[in-house]
Amino acid sequence: MLGAVLDTNAYVSAVICPHGVPAQIVAAWRREEVRLIVCEEILAEVAEILSLPRIRRKYPVTDEEVSRLLTGLRGAASCVPDAVVEPVVAADPDDDAILACAVAGRADFVVSGDPHLKELKHHRGIPILSPREFLNLLRDRAER
Repeated sequence: MLGAVLDTNAYVSAVICPHGVPAQIVAAWRREEVRLIVCEEILAEVAEILSLPRIRRKYPVTDEEVSRLLTGLRGAASCVPDAVVEPVVAADPDDDAILACAVAGRADFVVSGDPHLKELKHHRGIPILSPREFLNLLRDRAER
């Protein structure tokens, strides 16, 4: 089974846009079609962003939805201990935690729409795909 680290924005998008591409990736994980890899830094950032008043005003996000996602990920995703974060993305050092999680969790892919990560194309042999590219890959594998 493919293992992937989704960036924070993918999880946020999955909650605020339940029919979007990131939500479809999370649904594939719930169907055990992909192994999601997380670390506490990613989960904490997801919780922080989804609790922001500007997010809550704009989107109908409930505490229950956020809790269900985070509890599910902590219980069923591959949770790696905080990895050694090396500086890679000078323009956005927060992205380094995503890459460290991918390396520590032996991910097959990093899934991100973040331009700072996308321009890398890969990190330590781990390809960096957009959510759409990754979903297409999952669908192609399912059709075989």
